[in-house]
Amino acid sequence: MKPDCDILYDRGTTERPAYVPAGFAGGCRVFPQPHGDGREPFFLPYQQAWAQDPHIMLIAEKSRQIGWTWTSAHGLARRHAMQDYALDTWGTSRDDLQAMLAVQDCKAFADILHGGAEDLGQKVLDARGSSGHVLKFANGTIYYSLSSNPDAQAGKRGNRVADEFALNKAPRQLYGIMEPGVTWGGFIWVFSTHRGSANYHNQLIQEARHKGNPKGWHVYRVTLQDALDCGFLYKLQAKLAKANPDDPRVAMDEQAYFDFVKSKAADDETFAQEYMCVPSDDASAFISYDLLDGNKYTPGLDWEKIGTGDLYMGVDIGRRRDLTVFWLVEHVSGTYFTRRLIRMQNQTFSAQEKVFHELMETPNLRRACIDETGIGMQFVERAVEMYGSRAEGVMFTGQVKESLAYPLKAALEDRTFKIPDDDKVIAAFRSIRKETTAAGNIRFVAEHTEDGHADEFWAAALAKHAAATSSGPFHYRPVATATGRNLQQRSVHMA
Repeated sequence: MKPDCDILYDRGTTERPAYVPAGFAGGCRVFPQPHGDGREPFFLPYQQAWAQDPHIMLIAEKSRQIGWTWTSAHGLARRHAMQDYALDTWGTSRDDLQAMLAVQDCKAFADILHGGAEDLGQKVLDARGSSGHVLKFANGTIYYSLSSNPDAQAGKRGNRVADEFALNKAPRQLYGIMEPGVTWGGFIWVFSTHRGSANYHNQLIQEARHKGNPKGWHVYRVTLQDALDCGFLYKLQAKLAKANPDDPRVAMDEQAYFDFVKSKAADDETFAQEYMCVPSDDASAFISYDLLDGNKYTPGLDWEKIGTGDLYMGVDIGRRRDLTVFWLVEHVSGTYFTRRLIRMQNQTFSAQEKVFHELMETPNLRRACIDETGIGMQFVERAVEMYGSRAEGVMFTGQVKESLAYPLKAALEDRTFKIPDDDKVIAAFRSIRKETTAAGNIRFVAEHTEDGHADEFWAAALAKHAAATSSGPFHYRPVATATGRNLQQRSVHMA
């Protein structure tokens, strides 16, 4: 039984409606319910319910890529297109690109509804320098689409929309700034995929469902399976068939598509969170999503551009089941910037050594720490023979893992270890669990998956360790590689 705050919506039909074109070749078995006159609905049931819900407090936990931002743009355009509508809207998106796309979607719907919207581009909105994309409607009301900075919402009045709320770096602060803005009228829409059980987005939903709903939310929950049950795959296949008829998804039924999406996820925990509205358990994870989100590079940034700072590398060795991961960081003013992330799977040791040698020739690379456990022993032996003290083997005992894991976590807590926004990196860092044995010893464990064994985490920790164990000026004497080729001469002397 659903809590009273949860909104119900219709499902699709397995009977092929008359509106389906005769030549439709999609493999779906569920179709959106037709209108009473037989016409195809433009929106899926959960989309229609959200866009037309008049309640002033709406919150949603949702799957990825099921049309929520697009639907919200329609809901906004419907309201702003009314001649007597008098409220502005302030929206927050994950980044500036999403903010711009939100305005474009809203303008497209406004044009359909003859709302007379004019895209005014990006404007500076206040004395703090906050900027946003601005859409002005014929009735004089404005939709301001902002990026993720919570402070940009301060001091504004009118409706509030928070897209991917849980992914904001400070969701609690964002809500705290948004809420007073509707004092003189307006609504609050909050929607997002989850970002851990401790995230404020999940706390708001749990409060609504299980603690009396003091804020008065209408709560929506739409998993990937829910969307498929509403006819989502039909809509997707109708579009794909026009753009690329050879797309393999066109021929899939709902179960095959579900399995296809799940197979591409970084791991089961990620799939459950991103597509099934099941927040990851922050209590058991060593690294929280807040730490990861606080250290991710800004989307669109050229994070692989190396500057003039000292470089350090961590190498986690694998062969068949696990990955070999090379993680290169640049140390600049107390912060470690990831500059290279190379994964290798089912590659020969000679191929791995070739990549290692190329990275070791990078100017200013002072030190590399390498996983010496098991199959890494020979790799380390050859690296030390070639590079001397610039290369160090690290044997992964329980105590050593602890000495590697905590400094990396401390750097993340200080926001001084920048990482790429990469699903597999996030999954690897999240997969680390800290356990205490019966004897009181701490050990770090991670589940084996097709993508490795938290290999990116340990490579990053080794890179951090390489920087911590390196000091002093250096100069370099050329040495011969296994093929007899001399490395480029560079100054390297470890003090």
